[in-house]
Amino acid sequence: MLLAATNAAGSASGEVSRETFGNIPYGLEILFYVLAAGFVGLTAYLFTIRFLNWKRGGADDRSGYVAERAREFSRGMFMKTLLLDKRAGVMHSLLYYGFMVLFIGTITLEINNVSPVKFLVGNTYLAYSFILEIAGLALIAGLILAAARRYVLKPYRLGKTSPEDALILITLLAIAVSGFLAEGARIAVAGFPNFERWSFVGWATGKLLFSWMPHDGVVGVHRALWLLHFATFLLFLAILPITKVRHAITSPINLALHKRERPKGAMRPMPNLMEEEVETIGASAIEDFTWKQLYDTDACTVCGRCTSVCPANGTGKPLDPREIVLKVGEVMARTGGVATPVMVDQEITLTADTVFGRVSSDEVWSCTSCKACDENCPVGIEILDKILDMRRYLSLMESDFPTELGVAYKNLENSSNPWGMGQQSRAEWAEGLDVKVIEPGEPLESEYLYWVGCAGSFDDRNRRVARSTALLLKHAGVDFSILGPSELCTGDPARRSGNEYLFQMLAFQNIETLNEAGVKKVITHCPHCFNVMTNEYPQYGGEYEVIHHSELLQHLIDEGRLTPGDALAGKRIVLHDSCYLGRHNDIYEPPRKVVASIGGVQVLEMDRNRTKSFCCGAGGARMWMEERMGKKINVERTDEALGTEPDIIAVACPFCLVMLDDGAKERGRDDVKVGDLSMLIAASLDTGVQGVGLPGGG
Repeated sequence: MLLAATNAAGSASGEVSRETFGNIPYGLEILFYVLAAGFVGLTAYLFTIRFLNWKRGGADDRSGYVAERAREFSRGMFMKTLLLDKRAGVMHSLLYYGFMVLFIGTITLEINNVSPVKFLVGNTYLAYSFILEIAGLALIAGLILAAARRYVLKPYRLGKTSPEDALILITLLAIAVSGFLAEGARIAVAGFPNFERWSFVGWATGKLLFSWMPHDGVVGVHRALWLLHFATFLLFLAILPITKVRHAITSPINLALHKRERPKGAMRPMPNLMEEEVETIGASAIEDFTWKQLYDTDACTVCGRCTSVCPANGTGKPLDPREIVLKVGEVMARTGGVATPVMVDQEITLTADTVFGRVSSDEVWSCTSCKACDENCPVGIEILDKILDMRRYLSLMESDFPTELGVAYKNLENSSNPWGMGQQSRAEWAEGLDVKVIEPGEPLESEYLYWVGCAGSFDDRNRRVARSTALLLKHAGVDFSILGPSELCTGDPARRSGNEYLFQMLAFQNIETLNEAGVKKVITHCPHCFNVMTNEYPQYGGEYEVIHHSELLQHLIDEGRLTPGDALAGKRIVLHDSCYLGRHNDIYEPPRKVVASIGGVQVLEMDRNRTKSFCCGAGGARMWMEERMGKKINVERTDEALGTEPDIIAVACPFCLVMLDDGAKERGRDDVKVGDLSMLIAASLDTGVQGVGLPGGG
């Protein structure tokens, strides 16, 4: 918006300044104020309609945390989140900063116009003119980069291009170009005063296009260009609330709203279903979502960063996180009477106020709940929450879930574990290790309770993890006990697959057991158990100090209570980050420090690591579902790991152990071992204890 640089024709007195609305008839000046006020009002009205649509959603407390919200808003305003992707970030920064500086310049000119004391004079005016020229060029450069990226380079994650994209780019380009043209005409009308050389683009434009024209002709051309420039600005105000360009306003606000009371690893809490009756569980209709989940849909920049990191999408599954956001926004818009998001199928007619008219169950069930979409969104959109709430509806209200997941539900309900194994065999993994088992009703006298989890109790490969962990704890002198048959599944597979009722049934029983035993400190080697007990059990009265075994092992090593040996010296070890340890709980360094502490090993990293790590494919209860579409996610991740030419793939999660071990076997790589951190440390010590360490003795 170059109004600040164009709607004056120079100062009649010859001073280094300009006359606002110079060469513009009084009638056009009045028209300017009337139309500007009218279109600003229109913009506000259209945003108000969208606001009323957001209010259709349920409650979601985003109050408090003022300082943190201010910081996040500042990050959004100054493009810090977008600059995480340098190419897209630079392009957006040129657009954003160029436009905002010109907008501020326009406001500054108007303040100077109505102020009794004029401040845009002398050197201040020269600096003002020069800065606006730079801003105008930045805007045009950003538009050229944006057009080249969308219409020439066409990166996959941008998705489909719509007429709306062209409308936005053309409108902004028209504002910039008409502004420079009008500025050149203005300077020509003023007779090219020497100080206007600081408006170097306008000066050059005026010399090139208008210096040969008679004065009366230039006057008319200037007025026509001024009107064109003003009209393009009014067009921008009109499209601002009804196209995705609105994210310039909604996105920084969304970042400020991102902070919430519950931890980021926790699902949205539900009432106690054991005691309360609710009409609807989960989300289907727009009113089932929270207002923040609906606001998200209008903050989306359609950048596709979520799509580019989604393991389901990247391996040929029907899920596209961006489409989930846009489709929810489409249903909200079409049932609320506002403009729909871009990239939707306009010919589709919605028969009811339900997102499942646009979102298929295959999309919802493809999600591994890895949280990569949320972590990579530059504007703080919470995509995973929407998917998991939709799963709640499909699972409990429609009984629409994969058949094999129904088997896991039945096993959880009847046997308290998804394997369907008898509870009495839960402690069999500990035979010969002299591990204390707490009997029902008996208090915990040890410092820690070791929560073994279902995988460590029943899966043969993960029993090695439990044995290795127990051996290392005893070796380091850590006082611990286990629950044995009294331990039930934490309920993570049930909750992540939408069966909130089954989750709460298991959770309340576990919390009662833990509280009766007086448990205060819990060790677990399963990130899923860790996440549920740390972030979700407190929702129902289960407050414990939970530590993942990677953190405890690092602590014991740092204290000198555990000294890894060199039995694995010379091995190349590549580490895989668990989604529920990393993105859900920000634990990245302890596993790396544990592996690095093993004598003589070479620690490797895959290209996708830490926050950008690629899922093993088992999260979100996908462990209990068949993978029938596209490439297997675990094979994709295994291929990446094998690309580093490792001897060992190190994991810190029982699900990751199973999935990557299966992937290595599927690729015929029996020479590459997959082992948990505790197995590696135990193998490095060469303890000789049966069932401890890597298969084949490491």
